[in-house]
Amino acid sequence: MSQKEKLIKRFLSFPSDFTYKETVKLLGYFGYEENNNDGSRRAFIHAQTLHIIKVHEPHPENTMKKCYLRQIKEALEMEGYL
Repeated sequence: MSQKEKLIKRFLSFPSDFTYKETVKLLGYFGYEENNNDGSRRAFIHAQTLHIIKVHEPHPENTMKKCYLRQIKEALEMEGYL
């Protein structure tokens, strides 16, 4: 199993310790690039389709809230990546 497949499997299990760094890597696998907006708000833009996924970068911890993981999963499913 590749690193990409392992990360996707981990993401889909909605772990409580999924980090922001893992989120950036996951979305990068699908062609999304991080665009820093104001404060902790981040937008990930797909290079070809220009589809945008918006989340908050967690702070001071680095773990993502499950609500954002669900939001990302829904967006990736709607775009046909999952």
